[in-house]
Amino acid sequence: MPGEVHTEFYLHIRVLISLVLGLGLTRLLTGISRLIEHPDRLKVYPTHLLWVAILIVTIMHFWWWEFALIRLEWNFALFAFVLMYAFLYFLLACVLFPEDMKEYSGFEDYFISRRRWFFGLFAVTLVADFIDTLVKGGRYLEALGLEYKVQVGVMIVMCVAAMVTANRRFHLAFATVYLVYMISWIVRAYWKIA
Repeated sequence: MPGEVHTEFYLHIRVLISLVLGLGLTRLLTGISRLIEHPDRLKVYPTHLLWVAILIVTIMHFWWWEFALIRLEWNFALFAFVLMYAFLYFLLACVLFPEDMKEYSGFEDYFISRRRWFFGLFAVTLVADFIDTLVKGGRYLEALGLEYKVQVGVMIVMCVAAMVTANRRFHLAFATVYLVYMISWIVRAYWKIA
């Protein structure tokens, strides 16, 4: 009986987390559809589109990764932490696709002007991810290996660099390398290729 109550409680929490993440995905997909519907209204910026792709994949990965939380004993602090973590993804989606861009010439101008917000929030999600991993237990963290710890540290440093520089080549290279790495990480973690 206690296991059933725990599972029901977790499912209840998961619904709210799913709603928040779903709102983030909705924001991203709506933004993409606006670009398709009105391609000449705002100038597209490839780096911006790469970060949109990264965020879509990251939200999907987060959603999947949170299945491991079913094994935990839940309390309000853990619930609030995981929900705030999900809120970060929604905020990132809103930064990538704002309600109004009248004062900007296109997504390049907008993205570069909001890079401190975007990469600051992204760095906070990395810290939250590490805390989330610790919450799942030391064995869980160890199972991810040294690569996970190095990846989080390197990404936080890269986010700080991206906040400081407006260099378009740096931003494009960062987004490209991170997208390729993230897809590689997911493939290696979930599709054990022989």
